[in-house]
Amino acid sequence: MRILIVEDEPTLGQQLKSTLEQTGYAVDLSTDGEDGHFLGSTGDYDAVILDLGLPEIDGLTVLG
Repeated sequence: MRILIVEDEPTLGQQLKSTLEQTGYAVDLSTDGEDGHFLGSTGDYDAVILDLGLPEIDGLTVLG
């Protein structure tokens, strides 16, 4: 299973990524809405963990 995390708080993003990788998931981490939108629209993800308060583009816009 491949998961995309879009989280601008570095510590939280890295903790989520590490925990999910330790349990066997393939994880990509983005730190802003613009990059998260690009990855989400070009990648093949089974799940996305999306922060709503992001720099560049907010999480609700990324969903749209």
